[in-house]
Amino acid sequence: MNEEQVWLEQARKGDKTAFGHLIEAYQTPVYNLAYRMLNNSGEAEEAAQEAFIRAYTRLDTYNPAHKFSTWILSITSNYCIDVIRKRRALLLSIDEPLPPHPALKTQSSKGPEAQVLIQEQQDMVQALLQELPEDYRQTVVLRYWHDLSYEEIAEMMDTSVSAIKSRLFRARRQLAEVGMQYGLDPAMETAVAI
Repeated sequence: MNEEQVWLEQARKGDKTAFGHLIEAYQTPVYNLAYRMLNNSGEAEEAAQEAFIRAYTRLDTYNPAHKFSTWILSITSNYCIDVIRKRRALLLSIDEPLPPHPALKTQSSKGPEAQVLIQEQQDMVQALLQELPEDYRQTVVLRYWHDLSYEEIAEMMDTSVSAIKSRLFRARRQLAEVGMQYGLDPAMETAVAI
């Protein structure tokens, strides 16, 4: 039994300190998922807090046969979808930029020109992701930012693996089409289309 499993077992018995260890272990991926889905740091912080509250109050429903990371990210994702739906109902606008895709972060910048290019790529990825329907955006973020398997995403989104593959295919195609409207060159289009 690894340390995480021990914390889970203790937390399920009511140990708040053990659950605190789980929060520390997963606060970054939970916040990052919320931020990428909601595109607002304040809302992402609230979503992360709410996800952990929901996880704690529903620990008795957690199935230890599944990964805890999949379960907590599923709770986060579902909460974020609810926020997006409420936001749309209130007709609020989204203006805060999405953090860059990890592949864009790893590029080395040797000067101001390289930094401007990286920023332009990040802005382009942000704009393209915002063009996707929420279920496509959720699938893309879970697959390419969190490196979840098709099976894990299907479980989180309560659908089939073939539906996830189909959503990813359609999302990539839509990203490529929208990218062409933004005037991407073919090499950049392929990179942005993931």
